[in-house]
Amino acid sequence: MLRARAHGGQALDALAPEVFALTREACARTLGLRLFDVQMMAGLALHEGRLAQLATGEGKTLVAVPPALLHALGGRGTHILTANDYLAARDAAWMGPAYAFFGLSAAAIAQDTPPADRRRAYAADVTYVTAKEVGFDFLRDHTALDRANLVQRPYHFAIVDEADFLLIDEARVPLVIAGAAETPPVPHARLAELARRLSPGIDVQIDEHQRNVSLTDAGLERCEDALQTRSLHTSDQPLLLSAIHVALHAEHLLKRDRDYLVRDGRPELVDEFTGRVADNRRWPHGIQPAVEAKEGVAVRPEGTILGSMPVQHLIRQWPKVAGMTATAVPSADEFDDFYQLKTVVFPSNRPCRRVDEPDLVFTHRAAKTAALVAEIVTVHATGQPILVGTASVRESEDLGRLLADRGVPHQVLNARHDAQEAALVARAGMPGAVTISTNMAGRGTDIVLGGPDAALHAEVAARGGLYVIGTNRHESRRIDDQLRGRAGRQGDPGRSRFFISLEDDLIARYGVVGLIPERRRPAPQPDPVQDPVVRREIARAQRIIEGQNFEIRKTLWRYSAMVEEQRLQMCERREDLLQDLAGTSVCRTAASDHHAALVAAVGAEAVADAERQVTLVLLDRAWSRHLAHIEDIREGIHLQRYAGLNPLTEFQRQVVGAYAAMMEGLRDDVVATFRRLEPEDGRLDLDRLGIRGPAATWTYLINDDPFSSFALSLLALGNRGLAASMGMLAVLYWPITAAVAVATFLRRRRQRRSAH
Repeated sequence: MLRARAHGGQALDALAPEVFALTREACARTLGLRLFDVQMMAGLALHEGRLAQLATGEGKTLVAVPPALLHALGGRGTHILTANDYLAARDAAWMGPAYAFFGLSAAAIAQDTPPADRRRAYAADVTYVTAKEVGFDFLRDHTALDRANLVQRPYHFAIVDEADFLLIDEARVPLVIAGAAETPPVPHARLAELARRLSPGIDVQIDEHQRNVSLTDAGLERCEDALQTRSLHTSDQPLLLSAIHVALHAEHLLKRDRDYLVRDGRPELVDEFTGRVADNRRWPHGIQPAVEAKEGVAVRPEGTILGSMPVQHLIRQWPKVAGMTATAVPSADEFDDFYQLKTVVFPSNRPCRRVDEPDLVFTHRAAKTAALVAEIVTVHATGQPILVGTASVRESEDLGRLLADRGVPHQVLNARHDAQEAALVARAGMPGAVTISTNMAGRGTDIVLGGPDAALHAEVAARGGLYVIGTNRHESRRIDDQLRGRAGRQGDPGRSRFFISLEDDLIARYGVVGLIPERRRPAPQPDPVQDPVVRREIARAQRIIEGQNFEIRKTLWRYSAMVEEQRLQMCERREDLLQDLAGTSVCRTAASDHHAALVAAVGAEAVADAERQVTLVLLDRAWSRHLAHIEDIREGIHLQRYAGLNPLTEFQRQVVGAYAAMMEGLRDDVVATFRRLEPEDGRLDLDRLGIRGPAATWTYLINDDPFSSFALSLLALGNRGLAASMGMLAVLYWPITAAVAVATFLRRRRQRRSAH
């Protein structure tokens, strides 16, 4: 009845009261969960295209069901974008019976879901999937040469769970799809061995926190001697010099069990935001084979970028978007500016009873670790469950070994144990449980007091509920708050505290110690620092870092807007070709004699199909070259300032010209290739001309940073030869200029305060 009315065109607003009321009853009957009034109100906000802020533990998974079901009734589908694959699979299975009550289907997509299953999942009425997987499938579909190979259908409505994570934290991480391509030969194994032999501080200067590694003059001489070349700065050696620095980057800046794992004979990237292995993802610009050579595994061939788009622009593909999170207010203006999402704050169903204790700040990492272990041992003896949030796989395992030495039973949840995630999370709220986790348990994870045994809930609550310990501050307070939010859910008691040292990565990277007035700067000591100035400077630096990252995202948006317009034009042309709506045949006009001869030999339909295939393949190749050209333009665009020009304006001017030249050249390439087609045994063999799509594709992510150019930084230091060779790596490095600006700003603020 409801589906018939929705298919008949009845407005969703008119259906909403009835659908929401019936959904509440259906959830109670099928799931044993009855939506609270505040959840119903939040669901209505989602239906209206708003961003709903609900406290952690308030049941956002259930909140999404009524609006998702309402929009799915019309048969066009709803996407619920989750923070990770685990949540997608969990929520689809958990909420599935509620949708089935209305005759609707729910499905989930993960990194390893095969294409045929993806197609079925996207055809479901409600699809749970991460934004990354949707984006990668979107890019793959735009390399398809036949409509039968498409997996997605047109977008309709999306609900973004953990919206601040997907739309803010990951907004500056472009999604990239690549395919195999011929690349110049590089002696990766030889260079990896050379990188191991170079001595830090003598041959190589390393700045771990600024993500910078460079050869000294002595190191350059050692490389030239080892490689038996006269000079690495000659015009015929830029590839080799770049490859050396890539090998150094892999050796010194990318850490095993932090940035990647090695499983089944290949490095697997660890997603810094989720703590999970990013399946089938690679580093770009030569880093991937350098890491493979470093680890002594088979070096796979590199490829070429086939398509790329930031999450910011992916979200705009849906005609209607809504979102929900526990931490929206700090970024409410950004949500409104970028996504036209208005934030609505909802109260919790029950008052929050979690106690958030002040940070414990230590002067050095060893003191922090000792205090952290002592705290866990003491609290574990009381039977209170503990969740420890760590920054990396290695840190989680190192802490686990220290606890094992103290006889504390525990579980470690990280990318190495992702298959056991559901079981580990289910036990994390048991009496006396100690769970050490990376960011995998920092967001969206529901840790139930007492675990699966409801009878133990009261016992664990009486012992204080879950105790959450953070071992590092993050760049955003929102991420810290999400970790805290694992405790004190639905009115349960709980406690949280962060243990920090002045040697932690975040503190060292931004020079926070140098911002503390010298007379207040603590000497090394085993006990926590009591001076409130230290905590205040850490908090202030964190707020300014958030502001810096906002500016980076805003600038990325400005630089990518023009490219996005061009991508939309290219995709529209591609879609017309796939649907045979491209209009008059170019080859029939520009190569009329050859076209007529081919039609006579193989038929008009075969010729039209061949022309379409040729145009699609050459269009994809032209777009790939265009993306590479855009990257080259961006690498040097900041130099326009020295000519008194606006870099953004010049970037847009050059990109517009490059696109026009690409499209003009495409027509000529299509006609020239078409002329080379010859009939063979009554058919046209496109493979003979190399007209085929990529045999294999893979995905990866890069940290896009339009603010700074590493090559430009080197030029400022006078190292022109090195700068030229390193331009290709600029997007991989931390925004040095922005970090220095933050440090300078904080230092000047401190100086002005001291002067008064």
